[in-house]
Amino acid sequence: MNRRHFLRATGLGTAGSMLAVTGCRDSLDANSTASPPPGYRRRDPQQTGATREVHLVAEEGEVEVATGKIYRTWLYNGQFPGPEIRLQEGERLRVTLENQLPEGTTIHWHGLPVPNAMDGVPGLTQQPVMPGTTFTYDFVADPAGSYLYHSHVGLQIDRGLVAPLVVEEKQPHVSYDRDYSLVLDDYLPNTPEPLQASGGMMRRGRRGMMGPGMMQGQTPPYEGLLINGKLPNDPAVFETKRGEQVRLRLMNPSGATTFRVAVGGHRMLVTHTDGQPIEPVTVDALHIGMGERYDVVLAAQNPGVWPIMAAPLEVQAPPAEAVLRYTDVAATQAPPEAVPEGIRGGRVLELSDLQALERPAERTPTRTFDLTLSGGMMSAAWTIVGQAYPDADPLEILEGDVIRLRMVNHSMMLHPMHLHGHFFQVGGALKDTVIVPPHMGRVTVDFLADNPGRWFFHCHNIYHLEAGMAREIRYV
Repeated sequence: MNRRHFLRATGLGTAGSMLAVTGCRDSLDANSTASPPPGYRRRDPQQTGATREVHLVAEEGEVEVATGKIYRTWLYNGQFPGPEIRLQEGERLRVTLENQLPEGTTIHWHGLPVPNAMDGVPGLTQQPVMPGTTFTYDFVADPAGSYLYHSHVGLQIDRGLVAPLVVEEKQPHVSYDRDYSLVLDDYLPNTPEPLQASGGMMRRGRRGMMGPGMMQGQTPPYEGLLINGKLPNDPAVFETKRGEQVRLRLMNPSGATTFRVAVGGHRMLVTHTDGQPIEPVTVDALHIGMGERYDVVLAAQNPGVWPIMAAPLEVQAPPAEAVLRYTDVAATQAPPEAVPEGIRGGRVLELSDLQALERPAERTPTRTFDLTLSGGMMSAAWTIVGQAYPDADPLEILEGDVIRLRMVNHSMMLHPMHLHGHFFQVGGALKDTVIVPPHMGRVTVDFLADNPGRWFFHCHNIYHLEAGMAREIRYV
């Protein structure tokens, strides 16, 4: 399916033109025989390229996150992050997961609308792959975009089971000479554990420092922030030379960190959000929540060695750092005092800046759900409309429906809400993950029910997810 056909098939219109329906939380009739609306087409990507075979071993191992600093954790093929899988849109991907861990695991293909049985959610789309066994994931890689793959069992993301998945466009709408994936992560050297209720008191965050957003919430005892598995004192290096266009695929599979990202000496041309192309917009910085991805292009016209910096939003802690190095200069390290302008100020990307390259067809919602996001006070639970998954009612929908989710955040922490199996329209863009701001922040998204199955919708802060902030979206 080419991109124009994909956008038409999503069947969504501008959010401002859509009308909500009343009685939005009434249960649907499970025996309904309603036919999909005229013009509807089920998502059914066709293989147009080769079949790629990949073997992944989930195993315990050690990696070096800085000189002399060993991280014993769980890995894909002995790497952290795991090996990048890169293929062309329309190619078929067959991944055999071999589990050599002491407990069950799965792989979720984050952002890619795969068939339901391939989605990797334990207890919903498959049973965990148990130690000593294998499971093969098989799907067509479509549409193109920057995606992730990661475990979807418990808190295993914070053990290191994360990696980039890149589906390359056949016809990119921007030109570039170099293409790098940057995986932003938090560093937890110990076994991740569920967080306790904060009791409405300030808690100590990373490195024992109090930080904004810590009231009535808590973060794990991270010991640093990473870019491509490296701490700031031994940063990953990305090379370029003057006159090139450099594409950076910014990906955030972290357990509980939202970042503000900027590059020293360069503005960023934002070209994609969650893998989907947008009208390019130039900014000094952007915020990227857990599960989100942004592609940016840098015009390499400022020779030197420059920091790529990702500072946490909700706590006070040293930022993650990497290095952009021009090969035609002698220096190899950025000056220690160098801080990108976008970290201190400048133009920050706004949700309203995101405009899809091609506007989807307009349709009016046929089903609306009002979803209140709460938690982080006297209870350890994080809830949607007062219910904590798995003891939560599914959101029942019909194939062909246009679904509206109206979210309001009653908590004091932000929530990056992620929908499996679909893209949704938010404002003028197509995404699969969106940040709902704290303190009564509101976000409305719409999606076409074109991929039948049982799908997860949840906060991508894995500690909020583990504490219940999730729902099943069930086709009936």
